[in-house]
Amino acid sequence: MSLAQLNTMSDAEATEIITQCCSAQTWVQRMTAGRPYASAEEVFTSADRHWQGLREADYLQAFDGHPKIGDVGSLKAKYANSKALASGEQALVSDADEQVIAELAQRNNDYLEKFGFIFIVFASGKSAEQMLALLQARIGNSRANELVNACEQQRLIFQRRLEALL
Repeated sequence: MSLAQLNTMSDAEATEIITQCCSAQTWVQRMTAGRPYASAEEVFTSADRHWQGLREADYLQAFDGHPKIGDVGSLKAKYANSKALASGEQALVSDADEQVIAELAQRNNDYLEKFGFIFIVFASGKSAEQMLALLQARIGNSRANELVNACEQQRLIFQRRLEALL
């Protein structure tokens, strides 16, 4: 898609496309309302600006748009609308052995129970073993600290998806 196409599509079409990058509706509304953008760089800068200072509920809404790392059923269901942009983000998980996948699933459940939201990580290029190590390192954090970490990982994800989009 070109920048010109993003700038000239209807609000409904832009909302649908931008939601594929991040499912926080306040962020999506701000990104849609911010059109037209003069450059791709302005899109990326605006995305970061609109991400800053959202309410916790908005961040949690964004996290809820993601499948659990390694959960194939969840991947299929949650990526149905964003398949083109999100494809391959967890591709290396399929190469992991069953023991690593099982441990990743268990640690994901532990993480969700502790923090109240799923483990968010910029998964592109990371193996299941690397994601498991990151999860294990982060699960000892406080909720406030982990919310900051998850927000930064979400920011990296939507930036990559915006780049892929444009």
